[in-house]
Amino acid sequence: MKNSKFVFDKITKLLEQGIISSRDLNNELITILKSKRDEIVFKMKLTSKDEFEVLSKRVENLEKKIEKLNIKKNKKIKRVKKS
Repeated sequence: MKNSKFVFDKITKLLEQGIISSRDLNNELITILKSKRDEIVFKMKLTSKDEFEVLSKRVENLEKKIEKLNIKKNKKIKRVKKS
């Protein structure tokens, strides 16, 4: 109980002196949370939305190319069988 009273006294003194304002606390809290979020994303090796969109477009283009190649291959096989 004595420790909590000490902490409360320090906080009230800081507020009285105007050192800490609610905007400063809010900005500091947001900065800390963003930092923690970035650490988690980095550890999980996640991609950003932009990277994901670029990669999905590349995969889509590759799938189209593969499909075209398969169609060409099937046409050649049919021609060989007819002859």
